[in-house]
Amino acid sequence: MTLGIVAATLAAVFLGATLQRLSGTGVGLVVAPVLALLMGPALGVFMANATTMLSGTIIMLAVLRDVDWRRYLIFLPAGILGAIPAALLVRALSAAWLNIVIGLVVLAALALTFGTPRVPHIRSPWLAAAGGAAGAFLNTSAGVAAPGMVIYAKFARWSQRSFAATMQPTFATFGALSVGSKLAVGAMTIDQLPPWWLFPVIFAAVGLGIIAGGKLAKLVTAEAARRLAITLAGAGAAVALVRGLVMLS
Repeated sequence: MTLGIVAATLAAVFLGATLQRLSGTGVGLVVAPVLALLMGPALGVFMANATTMLSGTIIMLAVLRDVDWRRYLIFLPAGILGAIPAALLVRALSAAWLNIVIGLVVLAALALTFGTPRVPHIRSPWLAAAGGAAGAFLNTSAGVAAPGMVIYAKFARWSQRSFAATMQPTFATFGALSVGSKLAVGAMTIDQLPPWWLFPVIFAAVGLGIIAGGKLAKLVTAEAARRLAITLAGAGAAVALVRGLVMLS
């Protein structure tokens, strides 16, 4: 774990937490592709999942009044159904294929999320469950739960304020499910984790990013923050995809 890798990791975590505080999403989109490149795909996504647990929990405390707990209670059991098969997939794939999966999943998810035309208005608990399962699967396999949840929100005509608030406990829960399922099936083991001191340093970067996001909220719009997150996520995913293809060749 070189000083350069640590510095780049902290910069990505800080920026992702700042964007998540501004727009409701950002940690997974920005951090997962970057850490996959810095630490390797399996460990990078695992660390992104752990980071999301913390950022979602902290930000949730500031938006509790707007959380839709009824929807969250649908996402919770559905997330378990999505996380377990994704953890088994991560265990089965090589590093090259994991890079390719991360790159393709992030790029495809971004295209679907922000290129999808107007969809029918559907309000169904089954659709919410499907969105939760898809979000947890994407989170466990590639570190990005947001695209699956955004697509569900489009069908449900979910208001941005309530959606952004509800995503915080949802992301925190999906992060915990991803970490727990990978450890349970052996997709990640304790001896593969980075030095213990990196965890409190990352947590500090999350806290500072959230504080910075709160300060910038009056100067930067949520839409601008979302566009930056999309740009960074797309660039990181493209590099991960190319890296995986080169490793295969």
